[in-house]
Amino acid sequence: MDDTPELFSTPAPLAARMRPRSLEEFAGQSHLLAPGRALGDALRRGDLGSAILWGPPGTGKTSLAHLIAKHTGRAFIAFSAVTEGVQRVREVIKEAEERRRLGRGTILFCDEIHRFNRAQQDAFLPHVERGTITLIGATTENPSFSLNAALLSRCQVFVLQPLQPAEIEAVVRAALGDRDRGLGGLDLTVDEEALAWLAVQADGDARRALTALEAAAQQSGAGRRITLADIAEAFARRVPRYDQAGEEHFNLLSAYHKSLRGSDPQGALYWMARMLEGGEDPLVLFRRAIAMAAEDVGLADPQALQLAVAAREAYRQLGPPEGYLPLAEMTIYLATAPKSNSVKVALHSAMDLAQDTPAEPVPVHLRNAPTRLMKELGYGAEYRYAHDYPGHFVKQEYLPEILADRALYVPGDLGYEKKVAERMAWWKSRAAE
Repeated sequence: MDDTPELFSTPAPLAARMRPRSLEEFAGQSHLLAPGRALGDALRRGDLGSAILWGPPGTGKTSLAHLIAKHTGRAFIAFSAVTEGVQRVREVIKEAEERRRLGRGTILFCDEIHRFNRAQQDAFLPHVERGTITLIGATTENPSFSLNAALLSRCQVFVLQPLQPAEIEAVVRAALGDRDRGLGGLDLTVDEEALAWLAVQADGDARRALTALEAAAQQSGAGRRITLADIAEAFARRVPRYDQAGEEHFNLLSAYHKSLRGSDPQGALYWMARMLEGGEDPLVLFRRAIAMAAEDVGLADPQALQLAVAAREAYRQLGPPEGYLPLAEMTIYLATAPKSNSVKVALHSAMDLAQDTPAEPVPVHLRNAPTRLMKELGYGAEYRYAHDYPGHFVKQEYLPEILADRALYVPGDLGYEKKVAERMAWWKSRAAE
């Protein structure tokens, strides 16, 4: 047997070594763990059923699962939906059944549970129902979209929030001072501005902050001072949290649209930039903006739709980064344009009316008369050609008789629609004459 010391063995990463060992050490998530909160109280009682932990990376999902196992006295089995499959689930279930016969429960922690398809998720169901295992699933995706309803109905869902900068800073300071698990033995000095910068740039992710701190410490060496430049170099370029296919994609796109609708160019520009920094295809923003121009600006400023379409074409010709200029110009224009949803309301009213009256005949005077028979039947006979009358207008009914005088479009009172309203009022007065 080789007794040579493992001098060159690689220790666990700092983020893994600094996992909280108790609820008191756990950073953040007070909305879940504080006294009086459901999850925290269940843990203190040592009584918790199957649960889904949903939150962004680095917020403590895995650490919380370890604490659940510790507080409930159950065996803890870690499982990754990325690297393992249903066969491993069967093995774990068999072991859990043996353990249960001996009087001990099993927590099966499934990381990235959303990576399982619906059929694979069904493999958990009978064993969760029978109590063979307590399932703790961790996911960064909205469970409503990524988990099947049957499994979701058998689990409590707990939402973990990104850590605040002060909480990140506390985690980092704890790692710097811990001589057993952290970097306390290196006698490092870290500038306060470096700590503050790291706490913000970590974007609520404790793992990201600890990884950057460890890299800076390795680069600097024991007994050295770590500056903001050292931390920034170790951190490299920060990539904003963004998922082009998941919930965050739709959340940011919704925030962009609602900022445009709410006439806030500052917010619209910010969410636009967030999506661009996250790697979003700018054409996705153009598509949403073009729809917004028709839905929320409409006839209050008919040029808004034209400008949005033109900006998209300009981007296609220029490409990034120059193409971001027409995107920003369009964003500012739409946010500051007068708003009206009268076109959307009119469209929905017309569609509803068409569904309610699907068989109303076209008035005879509006019908086409391409044949002699149709003319003999009076098709189009009493139609009045508007251009033959003063002002190119003549009173005439264009709706079926039972729908006469129904108003589907009501113009707004801003921008171009003020002129439209005046014109419609003039037509109405002429008709009354």
